[in-house]
Amino acid sequence: MKPMGRDPRILSLAAEVAVSPEQNVPVILLKLKEIINNTPFGSSELKKVKQDIYCYDLIQYCLLVLSQDCSRIQGGWTTISQLTQILSHCCVGLEPGEDAEEFYNELLPSAVENFLVLGRQLQTCFINAAKGEEKDALLHFFEIVTDSLFWLLGGHVQLIQNVLRSDHFLHLLQTDNVQVGSTVMTMLQNILQINSGDLLRIEVKTLHSILDEVVFKLLSTPSPVIRSTATRLLLLMAKSHQEILILLRLSACYKGLRSLLNKQEPGTEFSQELRQLIGLLSPKVYQEVEEQKLHQAACLIQAYWKGFQTRKRLKKLPSAVITLQRSFRSKRTKMLLKLSRQKEEEDCRLQLQLQRQRAMRLSRELRLSMLEIVHPGQVEKHNREIEEKSALIIQKHWRGYRERKNFRQQRPSLVEYKAAVTLQRATLKFLAKCRKKKKLFAPWQGLRELTDARRVELKQQVDDYIRRHPGSEVSDVISRELHSQAQERLQHYFMGRALEERAQQHREALMARISTNIEQLMKAPSLKEAEGKEPELFLSRSRPVAAKAKQAHLTTLKHIQAPWWKKLGEEARDEIDVPKDELSIELGTLFIGGTKPP
Repeated sequence: MKPMGRDPRILSLAAEVAVSPEQNVPVILLKLKEIINNTPFGSSELKKVKQDIYCYDLIQYCLLVLSQDCSRIQGGWTTISQLTQILSHCCVGLEPGEDAEEFYNELLPSAVENFLVLGRQLQTCFINAAKGEEKDALLHFFEIVTDSLFWLLGGHVQLIQNVLRSDHFLHLLQTDNVQVGSTVMTMLQNILQINSGDLLRIEVKTLHSILDEVVFKLLSTPSPVIRSTATRLLLLMAKSHQEILILLRLSACYKGLRSLLNKQEPGTEFSQELRQLIGLLSPKVYQEVEEQKLHQAACLIQAYWKGFQTRKRLKKLPSAVITLQRSFRSKRTKMLLKLSRQKEEEDCRLQLQLQRQRAMRLSRELRLSMLEIVHPGQVEKHNREIEEKSALIIQKHWRGYRERKNFRQQRPSLVEYKAAVTLQRATLKFLAKCRKKKKLFAPWQGLRELTDARRVELKQQVDDYIRRHPGSEVSDVISRELHSQAQERLQHYFMGRALEERAQQHREALMARISTNIEQLMKAPSLKEAEGKEPELFLSRSRPVAAKAKQAHLTTLKHIQAPWWKKLGEEARDEIDVPKDELSIELGTLFIGGTKPP
């Protein structure tokens, strides 16, 4: 595992450990305590420091130092006790990352084993020590080691089984010394308060050994401290697990335990815990425990039987489960589809609203821009055109709505009319087919002969028609004159039509040019914003227009330059006469489109 962001303090300490001799390594490792204490507890910076310590193998160095002989280490038990604190604090809250398996399966169990070995060594030194000050110091170091071990077990609960199964821990528990035994049993009580379930996961032989030692200390030790701690520990074990309570009540090894406990001194400090323990071991409580155990067993049997029946019923009814699943999934799909449709409709509604707001905003911006471009004299005309267009749009929509409404109302009659037309058409086709068939299959009757009376009648009708419509007789000379007149009129018509077409084309070209000029003027920038040769693009190509514009410009200049007392009687739109000489001064400089320069 390689550190991502290196801490310079850890890096320098690791480099110092790597180049220093073996006897100086423990003293150098003590600097880790200062680094850890200066880092805020529970912060991400502390986690990073622990990761760096693990990445540079400083934890492994601590383990190696703790496995060495105490007499060879500089500082003795003081250094060792501080290293145990450093090791426990570094291992708790550490996230090893890729090396998690090695950390949990090798490093932590070896650390627990080293702590227990150090505890046994301190226990031996404490028993063999003669001076009181030396005993106090060793006892203090022993408490530091046990506290470090408890801190490590609090951060990694899975290590409790390693402690309970260890022979070193059992030897520590079997000591006759009051202070050491009290410390060890207090640590065991704290461990069981963290996780008492691990007590039943160890071997039965080890469990019996722990119970025997606790009961022995309770009954045979004269020290009230040991007896009080043993009573609390035994009470905690009996309350936590009914199996241990039943073992204490029925096992032959603990026969007569209740009577021996009754003989204890009632006036001691731990008399309340002792009474609770005696009450748990009484036959009445035992009977209640047995009944509770039987009740739990009956509940367990019922649960297994009901589970068996349910599984059997489910095996017989797979189609029902499939149907339920199908109905549930279809209902869920419909609900999701409905929710998605509602969301789409809401999105469409919001989009339409945004489009309408955007279109309204654009139309208003366009109107404002048009008002800026349009000449002040044409603003009223522009507004009138807009009002007319708006009125036409409103009328169009209203008429469309009215016609659609009338169409919806007249739809039944229209359907009836179309149906009647269809029926009539089909009937007429059928009758025509029938008549055609009759004609095809009718017998030949021949032509009716023309009689003399019929001939006289027809001749009389022809004579009457000629008499009522007599023909006009025109001579050849008159016919030629009429023909020449018609030819002259036709020639005159064709010549006039060509001239009219040319004039119409000229008028259309002039109108297109005027509309183009108006559009350019409408879109043209103001004189303040114009740059370069942009004003020259809007010079007129017509001499009359240029002359009229020049005259209007000179009139405006004269009106502006005139003194104020000359403007008192004038109106805003009065025209001022300008001499023709002044008008033609700069007229030659104007660009006239469509003509060649002289």
